[in-house]
Amino acid sequence: MSSLKIKSSLISILSLFFLPFLYAQSSLVMKSDVMVYDTPPFKECHASTIVEVSKNKFLIAAFGGSREGKDDVSIWLSHSDGNDWLNPQLIDTGVSADQQLYPCWNPVLFQSQAGTLSLFYKVGPSPREWWGMVKTSDDRGKKWSEGRRLPQNILGPIKNKPIQLSDGTILSPSSTETRTTEGLNWKAHIEKSSDDGKTWTKIPIDPQTKFDVIQPSLLVLGDGRLQILCRSRDNSVMQAFSEDNGETWSQISRTALPNPNSGTDAITLSNGLHLLVYNPTVKGKNGRSKLSVALSKTGENWQEVLSLENEKKGEFSYPAVIESSDGKIHISYTHNRRNIKHVVLEFN
Repeated sequence: MSSLKIKSSLISILSLFFLPFLYAQSSLVMKSDVMVYDTPPFKECHASTIVEVSKNKFLIAAFGGSREGKDDVSIWLSHSDGNDWLNPQLIDTGVSADQQLYPCWNPVLFQSQAGTLSLFYKVGPSPREWWGMVKTSDDRGKKWSEGRRLPQNILGPIKNKPIQLSDGTILSPSSTETRTTEGLNWKAHIEKSSDDGKTWTKIPIDPQTKFDVIQPSLLVLGDGRLQILCRSRDNSVMQAFSEDNGETWSQISRTALPNPNSGTDAITLSNGLHLLVYNPTVKGKNGRSKLSVALSKTGENWQEVLSLENEKKGEFSYPAVIESSDGKIHISYTHNRRNIKHVVLEFN
């Protein structure tokens, strides 16, 4: 067994003893929760994303329209000064180069170390046929470039934000959904850029896996490995690991975390903990009626520490999570498809 695997095993064993003490000393509390839209200019909205563009200045984007997948579904962007959310602005309607109107999907906001603010999103008739788009802003989201189509086979971050390594490499968590004679086929992959998002290469993740997985998020573990956590159709959050900064990946395996075929998001915090926002349920009629936060020291042993929503019915789903410059945790998520809720958490 390699020294890296021995170290990882020891960390996992020790964490079983120290996790209860760790969480007792660093409990999360909710500081605020507000709806982003006072009067939504659409019937339904979903798939939010959040970014801090400067201290206490935030953006949230989501798609909104009459119903997911309809041609009137567009990308909407909201600004906040840390207190109030302004009325959303229409950013893209999904009109293609041939002037045909398509629905928009899954925006992802990301600001690189170089200061480039990007809004990634998808356009197309369905997740099986969509293509990746990106806009950029050089004034913290006030004005945006024209939408640019990403290269063929590059979709951009499919739901969750990229991470950037210390050498400037951007790793974008992505996935594909294809239909075969045997049914739907879901595969996760990474898109890598070494030039601040100008060009991208695609890195597969366990392409022969028996599991259907999409919408990964990325964690940076304390032992130097990277980890993805994925949505699946197998009632579990799935995971894979990389020991070479995302160039190659292990086989996909189950975690002990439930998943009702719904998106999650995760982040490695500045205090070394890993935080996951997820629906702690399995597939069923009300699988998205609960939404929780879990913490982990290692990325492999998780403890649910806070309930954001816990109802018998309803949809609270598709979370996005960031850590702001003041150490607070900001989460946005779909609230019954009628609004986006913004929650701020803080460690006691």
